[in-house]
Amino acid sequence: MVFSSVIFLCLFLPIVLGGYYLLPKREAKNLWLIAASLLFYAFSGLWYVLLLLFSVFCNYLAGLFVSGRKGVLYVAVAVNLGVLGVFKYLTFLVRTVDQLPGVAITVSSIVLPVGISFFTFQGLSYVIDVYRNERLKSTRFRDVLLYIALFPQLVAGPIVRYEDVADEIKGRRHTLEQLANGLRRFIIGLSKKLLIADVCGSVVTLIYSAERSVLDSRTAWLAAVCYLIQIYFDFSGYSDMAIGLGLCFGFHFKENFNYPYISSSIQEFWRRWHISLSTWFREYLYIPLGGNRKGKAKTYRNKLIVFFCTGLWHGANWTFIIWVCGMASLSSQRTQQKSCSGLESMGKTGETRWKQC
Repeated sequence: MVFSSVIFLCLFLPIVLGGYYLLPKREAKNLWLIAASLLFYAFSGLWYVLLLLFSVFCNYLAGLFVSGRKGVLYVAVAVNLGVLGVFKYLTFLVRTVDQLPGVAITVSSIVLPVGISFFTFQGLSYVIDVYRNERLKSTRFRDVLLYIALFPQLVAGPIVRYEDVADEIKGRRHTLEQLANGLRRFIIGLSKKLLIADVCGSVVTLIYSAERSVLDSRTAWLAAVCYLIQIYFDFSGYSDMAIGLGLCFGFHFKENFNYPYISSSIQEFWRRWHISLSTWFREYLYIPLGGNRKGKAKTYRNKLIVFFCTGLWHGANWTFIIWVCGMASLSSQRTQQKSCSGLESMGKTGETRWKQC
């Protein structure tokens, strides 16, 4: 579906760009982008557009009344996460419970709307940013709709925070150099996706579908390396396309990948990988929970919560839950090693000595 969206986008883009630059006023340009974005999203399913409009309307309404009202903020968060939970996690949860002894529950599969995780998080970003800074509040529904539904980043990100583009929705500059740079970035991203990620993905699919009897260690390593290349160039390719298209329309989206495979540590890797997602969780979850300001125990708790939510965000699957447990274990070991190096105890003679882990 996402690949089909890329092909549709390549055919759709010249019309959108031509109409956008022919329109003289910013308001007309914004309305043109809204129409193009809704049409683009309708390509994946007409009823998806209704869900998107419902999400945007709920967040727009919350933004009108959220200033200084925590109750409105909590309701908005509950509605957004509730919609995301029903479409993305309900089937997984019911099927998991159904596997318990003596339980028999039947549930039909719920079709996952394309990009629901991205536009849900951007809706939350709008409400939270307005709650923190009333100056950002928009009284016009079309401004919020443009922010959440803007088609370059609607399907596969990056996650754009509202405060980063609020001023550009109301006024932005267009230059020939900016258009050229945007198109260049888009072409680079498209090349990453089609020429590298998809080619490596074909190799991975071929090896994964082969009989185990014909596989050896060299083939397994080939599959692992190809998958490593595929997943990076797939994600970063989409981000490049979105950043490039945003620049064509006067929007400056922040970088989402910063050469993560040159990292010298796990911590550095996560700072360079999917930057928009890690920034979102840091600003809207980790810091509000207290971050690392309330002692080691609560810092560890906050990290666990972020790890857990990050894993679930990527998908409703036990593999992501196992990944969360692994990350939690690594964090726990690191914390234990730091604390053990300074642990002291009293011996029978009353002398103080240091324990080494």
